[in-house]
Amino acid sequence: MHIAILMTNTDESAFAQAHPKDGEKFTTLLHMARPAWQTTVYPVKDGEFPADISAYDGAMITGSPASTRSGAAWVAQLLELIRQMHALKLPLFGACFGHQAIALALGGRIDDLPGGWVHGRTENHLAARPQWARELPDVVSIYGSHVEYVRDLPAGALPLMERAGITTGFTLGDHIATTQHHPEMTHAFICALTEEMRTELGPEVYARAMASLEEPADQPALAEAIARFFEAR
Repeated sequence: MHIAILMTNTDESAFAQAHPKDGEKFTTLLHMARPAWQTTVYPVKDGEFPADISAYDGAMITGSPASTRSGAAWVAQLLELIRQMHALKLPLFGACFGHQAIALALGGRIDDLPGGWVHGRTENHLAARPQWARELPDVVSIYGSHVEYVRDLPAGALPLMERAGITTGFTLGDHIATTQHHPEMTHAFICALTEEMRTELGPEVYARAMASLEEPADQPALAEAIARFFEAR
């Protein structure tokens, strides 16, 4: 398969330059389960979009510190592309910013997260089990970092995962799947990111995050599930 990775991460800091970019992270995630698959990365945050998204077997939208509510021109263009992919029923997977962008593009609502930052290893209860997710545990551990969330799902969307009363992933038809969190993040990266964000997170969130990182996430199982999602189409 050939998957388009729509890279939305606007972080160009020294920290970001010292670590793999999101295109590489998502490619590595897919290759954990399907080493022969191809990816092409488009830095949509710089206005670089696929000329013909239908040329791909599917697409993934990455995370970003940017807000889907920013009104930026590239965000508006991405929302329109999401609507095009939905009309084509092209398999589309969104993570964090991607999860929120898909929801917003298709009529959902984004809001500030009650209580502020969620950061670290998150435990998400499966609300549904599509065939492609059959081997995921009932409680899926995924590294996360977000301060906005999908308050209202688009019409026709069904919750996939839930955490603390909030939908942290959804499906729409059999061609869209999302997670609020970051299946592409490794343990080493989330630990480094937690240190980088220590001041921004504040002492309480930082301490909770560090404690949560004593256990690993379910990255291999997530990689397999995402691969099966694309294969199901």
